[in-house]
Amino acid sequence: MKCTRCRAVAAVALPRHNAGFCPDCFQVFFTRQVEKAIKDNLLFSKEDKILTALSGGKDSLALSRELKLLGYDIAGLHVDLAIPESSVQAREHVLNFCKIFEIPVHILDMDKECLPIPEIKKRISRPVCSMCGRIKRYYFNRFALENGFTVLATGHNLDDETARLFSNVLRWDQSYLGDQGPVLEARQGFVRKVKPLYRLSEYETANYCFITGINYCYTPCPYSKGASFTYYKSILDDLEHEQPGRKISFYEGFLRRAKKYFAEREDGRDTNLKPCPRCSYPTSAEICGVCRIRAMLSAG
Repeated sequence: MKCTRCRAVAAVALPRHNAGFCPDCFQVFFTRQVEKAIKDNLLFSKEDKILTALSGGKDSLALSRELKLLGYDIAGLHVDLAIPESSVQAREHVLNFCKIFEIPVHILDMDKECLPIPEIKKRISRPVCSMCGRIKRYYFNRFALENGFTVLATGHNLDDETARLFSNVLRWDQSYLGDQGPVLEARQGFVRKVKPLYRLSEYETANYCFITGINYCYTPCPYSKGASFTYYKSILDDLEHEQPGRKISFYEGFLRRAKKYFAEREDGRDTNLKPCPRCSYPTSAEICGVCRIRAMLSAG
């Protein structure tokens, strides 16, 4: 197969684009997909101060490299979840990556915050993935607001976004469907959140890291086995294999044709928010979700 762009030998085949690219042209393709996502959705500008959520995995590192090379003002934040083996390796990959690309990086230790994920899993009989996600969202958002960042960028890719959309449609979860998309505007107590990789698949970010020499963390979370998103991704992967391009058409079709109906239902959602009496984080409950986790840990 020849490169669609320069006619050299192709290294990466992309059936959904009916194209293939050599290593150099694939990097051009990748960059243009990121630029298109930023431009089409007005995600941010060169004047913004951007915080990237760094997990140590391929997506967040690929995103940070692209934004750095494109000249955006970025810094990274890594939340160390204190999970044996996987957290140690993830942290090491983040620090090494940021040193190579001269990206300022901040580390938050959940051990020091008295919220280590293994302890939460052991002592609280609720889905650990849900509580872990809540904790990460809390600290990424809080750190961004407290340190003057105008945008929080995450490495969610096309596979992540279509699996989430598929899950929300199966449940007809109106609240989450209203928030679905590459940008979630800033609102009371919440920084603007963006997903510049939503046009790129997991396969494409993996190839990008291989071609550019990004050394990312391969170690899976020991608690992720059986997660519903993994199953939904496998279903959508089978569909994409049979019908290339189905994922992006499903996702962008929802954004163009259906999201507005669910977003309209969420217009008044901020009116019920108030500061958490324990940490001042915005919440519609008596105390915020992270403070509830702390209370459950204290109660044993």
